[in-house]
Amino acid sequence: MSEGFGSDFLTITDDEGNEYELEHLDTVEFSGEIYMAFLPTDLEEDDEDYGMIILKVKTEGEEEYLLTVDDDEELDTVFELFMQRLEDDE
Repeated sequence: MSEGFGSDFLTITDDEGNEYELEHLDTVEFSGEIYMAFLPTDLEEDDEDYGMIILKVKTEGEEEYLLTVDDDEELDTVFELFMQRLEDDE
């Protein structure tokens, strides 16, 4: 994320055609894969569904896709990496 220019926002569409606007927090590389962390912009912080969303970047040709991380152990490890980076920035 470019700190000098403010936050980055992204609109994604799920498999059912629902659109979501997300605020990009950070990007990390782990085990040769790229992961991006987001916060939903359409929810309040006190909403029970509010929280960090972690998506994996997959590249096919020149196209990039964001995929959910289905493996709980992988997700937990990447979440901890993002949390450590956030703590280091403070």
